[in-house]
Amino acid sequence: MTDRIEKRIELKAPVSRVWRAITDHREFGEWFRVALEGPFVVGQVARGRILHPGHEHVQWQATVKEIQPERLFSMTWHPYAIDETMDYSAEPPTLVEFRLEPTAAGTLLVISESGFDNIPEHRRAEAFRMDDSGWAQQIVNIEHHVAAYP
Repeated sequence: MTDRIEKRIELKAPVSRVWRAITDHREFGEWFRVALEGPFVVGQVARGRILHPGHEHVQWQATVKEIQPERLFSMTWHPYAIDETMDYSAEPPTLVEFRLEPTAAGTLLVISESGFDNIPEHRRAEAFRMDDSGWAQQIVNIEHHVAAYP
């Protein structure tokens, strides 16, 4: 195991299109499968309801950290925080970053999540495993989304 997950994909779309898919809360919700209550604002908590089958009861939330237009969007959250009987607020969050770089064919999207070494040991391995597989699926989801809605 490691402290960091990283997924990379080259999308056949301009940076401006990929940026919109990541930072427009409605588009993000489409491919990420979460119904967000409102737009992403630096320093504020974004909230919504997970739409993934079997997890519709789970409230999703992340704190927006940085928005550098068409380059970087970052947020912190509590990884794999799906047990509604647990209070995750005392745990340190992980940092999720979406980095975009133009390429000859479109856009290189690099999604990373770091800070797992700070997650309590009793949940660390499962949180890492679940988020690693989750990001593997999300990278496919955004690829399909951007292709389907140019």
